Amino acid sequence: MAMTRKQRETSSVLAEALDRTVMADYREAPLATRPKTLDPNEYFNLSPEYRRAEGDRAALRANLKRQYQLQLNNPHRKELIHDPAVTKWVYARGNPYNNFRVTKKTSLLSMFGIVPVFVLYYIFKTDRANREQRIKDGTLVRKFSMSS
Repeated sequence: MAMTRKQRETSSVLAEALDRTVMADYREAPLATRPKTLDPNEYFNLSPEYRRAEGDRAALRANLKRQYQLQLNNPHRKELIHDPAVTKWVYARGNPYNNFRVTKKTSLLSMFGIVPVFVLYYIFKTDRANREQRIKDGTLVRKFSMSS
């Protein structure tokens, strides 16, 4: 079925509109930067090689997903499905310390979450030991005596 001239013009206009989608006007917040996905230079000015590489990666992911779905939904399947990504994820969840990386967030967590506990423990322990030592020596002046 042949397209008329008007249909070809309409389809070409729609194709151009899809290629150059207009993003909503995004105003940046005063304390936040513009997300990379909303940067027009990162969104529109992509080279054909980059777009081709992205397409190839998407096709590879779709093919792997399709193969996994075929194995998963096979009614005659007898063996377990081996998915290396799931195996790695389960291992990382079960052994978090083997995969630990020091970052700013973990450093701040240790500085404001763990260190104060040990500092307070040290302060209370030394204060109690000093008070017990003064009680043994008889040099502690006890205020608020209940017997007087």
